[in-house]
Amino acid sequence: MSDLKAVNLESIAEGIRNATKPVKILWQADDTLAFVARGREHRSEFHSDPSDEVMYMIKGDMNLHYRTPQGEEKVAVIREGEIIYCPAGIPHSPRFAPDAFVLVLERKRRADERDKFTWFCESCGKVLYESIKHVTDYNADPVSRAYEEFYGSVNGRTCASCGHVTPRPAEKQESAADKSGKKGITSRR
Repeated sequence: MSDLKAVNLESIAEGIRNATKPVKILWQADDTLAFVARGREHRSEFHSDPSDEVMYMIKGDMNLHYRTPQGEEKVAVIREGEIIYCPAGIPHSPRFAPDAFVLVLERKRRADERDKFTWFCESCGKVLYESIKHVTDYNADPVSRAYEEFYGSVNGRTCASCGHVTPRPAEKQESAADKSGKKGITSRR
């Protein structure tokens, strides 16, 4: 047995604040998984886990969009210092700012389990695109891989029911202040 070690969540959050990867895996044991995630801009998919999930807001607030079994979209607000339980199979979309951080606790996936990432049409609400993945290692950042698939295909972003095309999120562009070495980001809209 190795020594038991405590983790300072604020230090972990600070460590991923400006990192390329928005997730820091704390552990992946045989039956448990824990990670800290930084908020992502433009999060829009709904993730369905095969296991229950617990989320604790370390810093900032989160709007946890979720879909009921009847297909209705609702939002649960989780404030800094609060915790929420999300049962297995509930499509949910954690939306929080890039300067906010969440601790996620869930069960590591079993060999026969799949995670589902689903986008719904902004115009008519029908399923637009779905990516089903066997998540064996969270270090591979499955959320980012699903986004690459979705935004990499115009066909995947085009609704078969109404024809609406979901646009790519605006990319950040350096402002004149950035080029001169001063802080500040502007977005193209």
